[in-house]
Amino acid sequence: MNTKKWKNCGVALMMLIIVSCGVSNVVIDGSFPTPNIAKLPIFVAVIYDDALREFSFMEYTETGEEEFNIESGGSHIQLFNAVLPAMFDEVVFVDTIEEVQATGADAIFAPAIEEFQLALPAKTKLDVYEVWIKYNMRLLTAEGDYIANWVLTSYGKTPAETFRSTEAAINDAAIVALRDLASSFSLSFGQVPEVRTWLSNL
Repeated sequence: MNTKKWKNCGVALMMLIIVSCGVSNVVIDGSFPTPNIAKLPIFVAVIYDDALREFSFMEYTETGEEEFNIESGGSHIQLFNAVLPAMFDEVVFVDTIEEVQATGADAIFAPAIEEFQLALPAKTKLDVYEVWIKYNMRLLTAEGDYIANWVLTSYGKTPAETFRSTEAAINDAAIVALRDLASSFSLSFGQVPEVRTWLSNL
């Protein structure tokens, strides 16, 4: 390779490094308490698809450049793993619908994330970091047929002055949102009309 080509490669590499350094990676991490509620007498198989396990959200600057890459898939799994065994008599985690019938489960629970929103003080001019997460909760029969499909939205915020870094503030707001989901989901599950009807027929 001649000198000119080496020079061009060097410039391209430097540009790649600069772009990469402009993105802050935030891996959401926190703890989730187990809800203190009466268990429902059902056996639920849980399926986490790859979209949930690997969920991430990219926040862009006002000029369209990548700013924060928020990886929250692991925290969603951690949340449901804490909440579901407290809600149901028996819970098993499987990878596919085909595996469910061999378990003897009464139903399949398959949560999904529909939308993730982040509000930063620099953009909203408010002194809080805010996170909204919109979930699609799906309950299916053991054969994969529809029982219920409903939406839950969770919200979390944290004051800007509480943290020394934007990354820490984003993490805290996301954890508050996830805990908000844990509370609303565990308390409202049996009140979803289709779920209530299904439970009454068991």
